[in-house]
Amino acid sequence: MTHPSRSSESGAQLLARLEGKRRLKGLDFHLFPDDCSPAQGDVVEFHGMEGTGKTETLYHLVTSCILPGEFGGLEVEVMYVDTDYHFDILRLVSILEHRLPQGSEEMLRACLCRISVVHCSSSLQLLLTLHHVEGTLPGRPSLSLLVIDSISAFYWVDKYNGGDSMARQEANLRRIAELLEKIVKEHHIAVFATTHAIMRSNSAEEVAEVGGTSWKRRTVAPSDFTKVYLCRPWQRIVTHRVLFSKANMTKDRKQVFTAVSSSGRTNSTKRSSFCMTNAGIQFL
Repeated sequence: MTHPSRSSESGAQLLARLEGKRRLKGLDFHLFPDDCSPAQGDVVEFHGMEGTGKTETLYHLVTSCILPGEFGGLEVEVMYVDTDYHFDILRLVSILEHRLPQGSEEMLRACLCRISVVHCSSSLQLLLTLHHVEGTLPGRPSLSLLVIDSISAFYWVDKYNGGDSMARQEANLRRIAELLEKIVKEHHIAVFATTHAIMRSNSAEEVAEVGGTSWKRRTVAPSDFTKVYLCRPWQRIVTHRVLFSKANMTKDRKQVFTAVSSSGRTNSTKRSSFCMTNAGIQFL
């Protein structure tokens, strides 16, 4: 169904709206390879075990988006969909305060006005939320990034509710992926979404295809946690993937995290290491 606000949109209005989108290219040269930095229309998956720095990295990237240009930001709007109920506004404020001049309360408020936070407690609610977001996008040319933390939050609930039918298990996520594909194509925004690495059983029903070859889990090795498990429509729209893991401690006993970024468009990969500080993540 065509949204009412878009049915009367002229070609000139469409062009003006898309040209109004701020570019995300060069968002973070530490994290992404130079030749495949995410841009409008891209879908980036942040994948890793719990506690490997995915959400902290999102805070870092969101901060760069909502900061004013004079302080190294992109000055764009962000929609943050929190499905894990982990979003910490005080943490985001702390990171912003470390990147703004002391006493910049007005500027801090302006930054926070550029982020909208929505909470979802089911895959159906997430789907309905995204339909609502789609309807508001024509009137929000500054909205350039949609964050979903995480898109895999309802995997086990949907799997249980779907019974023995894979189609029912994946129904809502398929619709979500198809809607996201439509949104990024029509509105030229980027999507950053986290997925939790899981341990899968080695039963016959847990056989999957990756890269055209079938695999079945027999032993739990570190690489097992990098396997994709969400539905094919989601896998199809992902343009970049960042794999997170814990590394060794530093000499001063700080936990080090590793992120390996790759793009489906090129063969480029980039490995980066970081630790967490009061000012956000610090690349090493």
